[in-house]
Amino acid sequence: MKRGFALYLAFLVFLTCFLGWYLTRPKVLTVGMFAGSNWNVPEGEPYALMEAAIKRFEAEHPGVKVKYVSGIRKEDYSEWLAERLLNGDEPDVFVVPGTDFALYASMGALASLERSMNMDTDFDPSVFYPMALDYGRWQGDSYALPVGAVPTLMFVNKTLLAKEGIAIPRNDWSWQDFLRICKAVTRDTDGDGRLDQFGVYDYNWRKAALTNDVDLFSDDGKNANFTTQNMEEVMRFMAALHAVNQGQEVTAKDFDMGKVAFRPFTFAEYRTYKPYPWRIKKYSSFEWDCIKLPAGPSGHNSSIMQVMIMGISARTSEPRLSWELLKTICYDPAIQESLLTMTQGVPARRDVVESPRAQALFTAATPGSEEMNLQIVSQVMDDSITEPKFSRYQEAMNLADHKLQHMVQEGLSIGSALNQVQKEINSYLQQ
Repeated sequence: MKRGFALYLAFLVFLTCFLGWYLTRPKVLTVGMFAGSNWNVPEGEPYALMEAAIKRFEAEHPGVKVKYVSGIRKEDYSEWLAERLLNGDEPDVFVVPGTDFALYASMGALASLERSMNMDTDFDPSVFYPMALDYGRWQGDSYALPVGAVPTLMFVNKTLLAKEGIAIPRNDWSWQDFLRICKAVTRDTDGDGRLDQFGVYDYNWRKAALTNDVDLFSDDGKNANFTTQNMEEVMRFMAALHAVNQGQEVTAKDFDMGKVAFRPFTFAEYRTYKPYPWRIKKYSSFEWDCIKLPAGPSGHNSSIMQVMIMGISARTSEPRLSWELLKTICYDPAIQESLLTMTQGVPARRDVVESPRAQALFTAATPGSEEMNLQIVSQVMDDSITEPKFSRYQEAMNLADHKLQHMVQEGLSIGSALNQVQKEINSYLQQ
């Protein structure tokens, strides 16, 4: 009995010590992210925002440490994350590539955030831009939160338009306004018989479709719909734009030299190339600014919005702390505000973007952008759409690019050509 009691006492001492160590040990959370900008523009301090969020989180959670692996390039990140998930040692919280989101959500790699969002009285999802929040949803549940986003705007060469005596279009301009200006500025300026001044560079049918309320795919991504009246309007407009250039190809060099009036730009590119020194390196020979994309006859001045999202591993050993860390990165107003000074993106929270302080921070961080009102940017964000996330979307769109470009260049019948495109893409999607 004495021996049994001694063993029991020793077990209690061991258990007490173990529990004491377990409860007081430093807890470590890991974050998965890549180096550089999510928006493919130069960025001086790639980890500044994350380090600010980590510092804030650790201060509010004594005894918890957050680590991240540095040096992973964006182009290598998707493969790196896939390997970690395959090995079962993925980070607790990580950036989710949009192209991989549906796959990870469907295979159970991402934790559903619904319970945490509903139980947390300090969390209000309505502060996010709806489309940014929706980008992290799959089959009705949230699996990721938005960190930031950037919409696409139309770059305007103010110097070229002024030379031609043309006023800068208003933000509610239409396709017809766009086509009229392109026709007016496209000409041979040196008399050598070749056009050397153009209306637009890098504007394609995809951007026209989003501003004409074209819904190309079913929600499940199994069926394409390219034969609507709205899509026919898109292709007639693209054919008219193509005819303006008389078969000549407009190049990036033409644009950089100030010989093109318009070019679609992401807001991150605007923020990068507006201030010194990048402005000097890229576009120092002319003045420029950005406005909304022109609206089609059946659509609006809409924009494609790129969204950066983060989620939680379904296998994390610290679900509560992981939620708190995710919330700090994506939801904390101070960290959201820091996107305006530490990155070239836009906060995912509307209330942060529309605050008077945000306008002051943005103007200070983007010299030369005094004319850009964040209220307009917020309107663009509200009227933006995100690209579908089904697994074959990019391949289907690349196939459509080839077919539709050929249609415009060869002047094919729009109705029959769209029917053929739809058949081929449906065949691909349903394989």
